[in-house]
Amino acid sequence: MMIRNIWAVGRNYRDHAKELGNEVPTAPLIFLKAGSCASINSTEISLPEWAEDVHHEVELCLKFNNQLQITEAAIALDLTERKAQTEAKKLGLPWTLAKSFQESCPISSFLPLKDFGDPQDLKLKLWVNDELKQDGNTRQMIFPIPDLVSYVLERFPVCAGDILLTGTPAGVGPLRRGDKVKAQIEGHLTHIWQVR
Repeated sequence: MMIRNIWAVGRNYRDHAKELGNEVPTAPLIFLKAGSCASINSTEISLPEWAEDVHHEVELCLKFNNQLQITEAAIALDLTERKAQTEAKKLGLPWTLAKSFQESCPISSFLPLKDFGDPQDLKLKLWVNDELKQDGNTRQMIFPIPDLVSYVLERFPVCAGDILLTGTPAGVGPLRRGDKVKAQIEGHLTHIWQVR
């Protein structure tokens, strides 16, 4: 099933909002990544030649089925060109360049959501070169999953096969060519990428 849209939630973990100097939102902050920037079950991440400061952001990824219900989940990276994002925010411009470049959404294989137990109590972890960088739990979300799903469905033209990125815990940081990235939903799913 083709991914048309990636509905991404910004600043959904309080500590992540604070680490970037952002205010904690009072309603979900939704931005759009092109579905074509997703790479599912790949083993490599190719950084763009023009990029100067690409950051990892590990996230629980949810997929909408034909009835626009969430029935599958994966671990994903919302890669962000931080310099481009910072400049866009200063000027009040869209984040498209920072968030929607080619291969900016690496995703593991999808598994049935029921296999994960309580999706609001999952440990998300990310290592770069075997050093733990991000370690959070989905219970730390400011806006829980049912609220995010309702918010997106009520306001946007969600299509079957679209995915929802639910936000990242604190600890985001840069990736460099040659890095090995391991992302995990503890006890359920682990995926490894090599950065090129």
